[in-house]
Amino acid sequence: MSPSTPGGEPAGRPGPDGLPALPVTFRPTRTRVILLGAGAAVLATLTVLALVLPSLSLTERSTFILTGLLGLGVMVLLSRPHIDADEEGITVVNLTARRRLSWAEVLRVNLRPGDPWVHLDLADGTHLPAMGIQPGIARDKAIADARALRALADHHGTGRRAAPTD
Repeated sequence: MSPSTPGGEPAGRPGPDGLPALPVTFRPTRTRVILLGAGAAVLATLTVLALVLPSLSLTERSTFILTGLLGLGVMVLLSRPHIDADEEGITVVNLTARRRLSWAEVLRVNLRPGDPWVHLDLADGTHLPAMGIQPGIARDKAIADARALRALADHHGTGRRAAPTD
């Protein structure tokens, strides 16, 4: 799968310079589908058990359903990470935090072998994990997305060249 627009549609063909058309969203789509599917399955299973088992009291039934909702909530939280890129910069959304960066703040996009997600080297000397690109179950897509984000950062940012991904 290729990067998508914020609405989830494919971003379309790269422009004449080979860069993805902006705005573009990078997210671990397969991981997201699996997490949301598992969360829905947990909720459905616990709800059915709560309604089918005759020996459960109302409190126990409620606890089953609330546990299912909690499981779904955790899966929704885990499926939240993404990276939105536009003409002004990028927005990195991780599990519980959101950070807006201008292109000039992003010096390098790193995805080294064994990394669980992309890391951004920032102009202030810090590093920011960007969980929106994860090689977990879609390694080739993550590498392509990291290269696309690196190309965008090189084009729109300070002009520094980044080290190879692999």
